[in-house]
Amino acid sequence: MDVVNRGAVSVAVDLKDPAGVDNVLKLVRGADVFIEGFRPGTAERLGLSPAVLLALRPNLVYARLTGYGQSGPLALEAGHDLNYVAQSGLLSALGRRGEAPHPPINLLGDYAGGGAIAAFGIVCAILEARSSGHGQVIDSAMADGVALLTSKIQGMRASGVFGNKRGTNFIDTGAPYYDTYRCADGKFLAVGAIEPHFYSEFISKLGLDASSLPGQADRDSWPQLREAIGSAVGTKTRDEWAALYAGTEACVTPVLTFDEAAEQPHNASRGMYQRIAGALHPAPSPRFSRTTARAPQAPTTDYIDLPELLLRWDAQL
Repeated sequence: MDVVNRGAVSVAVDLKDPAGVDNVLKLVRGADVFIEGFRPGTAERLGLSPAVLLALRPNLVYARLTGYGQSGPLALEAGHDLNYVAQSGLLSALGRRGEAPHPPINLLGDYAGGGAIAAFGIVCAILEARSSGHGQVIDSAMADGVALLTSKIQGMRASGVFGNKRGTNFIDTGAPYYDTYRCADGKFLAVGAIEPHFYSEFISKLGLDASSLPGQADRDSWPQLREAIGSAVGTKTRDEWAALYAGTEACVTPVLTFDEAAEQPHNASRGMYQRIAGALHPAPSPRFSRTTARAPQAPTTDYIDLPELLLRWDAQL
């Protein structure tokens, strides 16, 4: 069921055994990339330091992915996604006004600020190595990556468009035209009607008279506007609203569950999800016109024998 590991070949190696380390070094001789996620200093103690590996493979990209990075007072501290997002400052902005910050599952630190940023760095380093002939070490910290993701927010903060109090801004549930609303059946509707022409269509289809409502940009009257919108949304079911707004430019969509998303006609037409061995598998993304990714397959639970892996490895060199 470990969807993240689909397509991966696994081999068990005892890194505390010199023979195990030697086998890793054999693999490194034919590798483009080496990725490690230990605390700083661990790879060195195991005999797998950047100096050792780059001596074997000068054009190797050595990627180090940690929570806080290879340097700094917190480098050796334990942590999880929530801690790294908190340390970056972003967690303070996630949540509704007057409520505690909301943990973003583990997508912002582990996968966006961590894995995705590290993967981008790896590709950049591979491209550079192909032209220079030299590898390098990547220090990818999840907290750093999350901070990078806030670039747009930092610009808005500096210009006075985005305040420091969570749940009071136009894209953090503060604005009534960018939020979710409960429908008559208890399900939810997502409203992202930011631009005036989108907002106008949203209000019109909602059955409200814009002239009787506070202005869209009147922050002081946002509570009254939110109440009016919420009351109107509560008169119909989620799917009734979805049908009413379908084909419009109101930027209104139903909040779907994962199972519903897999069956939604647009998503289904693109194969966004596939159900394999009882688990939903997201389709590879982005999509390439020539080098098409293979269809998702259930991850294997088997470990490959090291000698067999080394034979495969040597055959690719």
